[in-house]
Amino acid sequence: MNKTPKSGDTHGILGIAMVGDDNQLILHNGAASEPRIRAMLTDMEWLEAATERRIVVISLTDASYVAVVAPYEQGRLVVLFGDTSPTALQFLLGVDFAYDIIEHLLNDPYDAMAVIDANARLAFVSPIHEKFFGLQAGEGVGERVRDIIENTRLPHVIRTGVAEVGQIQRMNGRERVVSRHPIRRGDKVVGAIGRVMFKGPQQVEALAKRINALEQEIETYRAEAKETARAESFLEAIVGQGAAVRKLRDQIRKIAPLDIPVLIQGESGTGKELVAQALHMMSPRREERLVTVNAAALPAQLVESELFGYEAGSFTGADRKGRAGKFEQADKGTIFLDEIGDMPLEVQSKLLRVLQDRMVERVGGEKPRQIDFRLCSATNRDLEQFVEQGKFRLDLFYRISPVVIHVPPLADRVEDIPLLVNHFLKDLAERYGRDVPEVDSDVFDYLMSREWPGNVRELRHLTERAFVFYEDDRLQLSNFRTEKGGEPMRAEPSPAGVGEDGQTLRDALERYERELVAEAMVRFRGNKKRVAEHLGISRSYLYKKFLE
Repeated sequence: MNKTPKSGDTHGILGIAMVGDDNQLILHNGAASEPRIRAMLTDMEWLEAATERRIVVISLTDASYVAVVAPYEQGRLVVLFGDTSPTALQFLLGVDFAYDIIEHLLNDPYDAMAVIDANARLAFVSPIHEKFFGLQAGEGVGERVRDIIENTRLPHVIRTGVAEVGQIQRMNGRERVVSRHPIRRGDKVVGAIGRVMFKGPQQVEALAKRINALEQEIETYRAEAKETARAESFLEAIVGQGAAVRKLRDQIRKIAPLDIPVLIQGESGTGKELVAQALHMMSPRREERLVTVNAAALPAQLVESELFGYEAGSFTGADRKGRAGKFEQADKGTIFLDEIGDMPLEVQSKLLRVLQDRMVERVGGEKPRQIDFRLCSATNRDLEQFVEQGKFRLDLFYRISPVVIHVPPLADRVEDIPLLVNHFLKDLAERYGRDVPEVDSDVFDYLMSREWPGNVRELRHLTERAFVFYEDDRLQLSNFRTEKGGEPMRAEPSPAGVGEDGQTLRDALERYERELVAEAMVRFRGNKKRVAEHLGISRSYLYKKFLE
């Protein structure tokens, strides 16, 4: 009885001792009779600390025990257990309230427990489980588990040693979600534990609904982030890092969410349509259409049918099904009226009526249609001056310009020219399946030093022409110059400009021919045969005049 077993030699209870209120040993046997253990049991300070913790570890040089200390009326009862795993030792040594945790686990009303031994007989049933099965405290202990818990699979878990998690089990006419785990000591299954994880499937279903709701919320955030990134891509299409472009982007970000008319002012070729696209794509209306109308090209006699649509058979040549006008097409979206400063006065009055009433009536129709749209306009004209000259209605001007965005000309942001050129070259290379060429540094110096009456559009045109004719994977200054005068061709030659700079008609025609050839070379990816066929000239003439 006094032999002290080494740790791991035996299992179960290794010793029992009773200590009186006067800290004297009333009785002791087994490991509790070992002198070193008896000395600890009669140490008042150690015994009080052990009583408070309820479960303590006694570590000796040749053995270790787990001691359970329970107070009773005349003193304290101490029970010694052996063969404690490192994990259990860490838990018992590190957690002062380990006993309280065990008490919680055994009495948790939301996590009922049943324990069976290797013979499939109940060794423990938690109080909440006993109440559920109508048992008195300890009544089920020793009984076969199948006689107490219907539909249990704990004996199967004992036989197979395989856990079953998240299973539905019907008990007392109710369905419960349970888990079953085998308990091993070394390689041997010594028992099994069954736990009710939730009160029932309803709780699992509620949890699943909550998880689904959270997943949908996350998906919504992802979609919003994706839409924001997509909208930002339209904003990034306005290439540039200078102060003028950064200010422009900031204005768009602030104005886009507001459902208010916007007037975009800027010189021809500055990219006003890119601003309109960014305003639309960063607005709450981005899922709907952006309808673009060239206001300057609207003939007065067709303005109503183009803008407001027409019913079937309303006039000769009308579509048999009728047609929706531009404003109807922009319903719930944005309508972009480009070059509104060149709109005829009679068209301005009809437009004003629509902006005031938000109603359109198709030609030949009888019932006005309510429409919801955001108005975005653009012009390269000085509308205030046009108002003074009587070329633009004052009331319409106020309607379209609560907010005005000024797009800077290229001359005011020449520091962005290298970025723009590289952007155009990358776009051209992707479009025509070619490598992006390198650009000599003197090219940028030259481009930044000259005037740009055609703005970004002119720069793109010049870059496209240089892209057609470059060699040796490099763009050189010669690619941006013409043979005459050293100046590049203008992107938008007009008959009105002939003769104003001293050029002869022959010079102007030759320049225009080169323009056509350059554009055709880009369009047909340098295929000279197709360029010649498209222009209606011979390949020899093409080589002789333009490609030598």
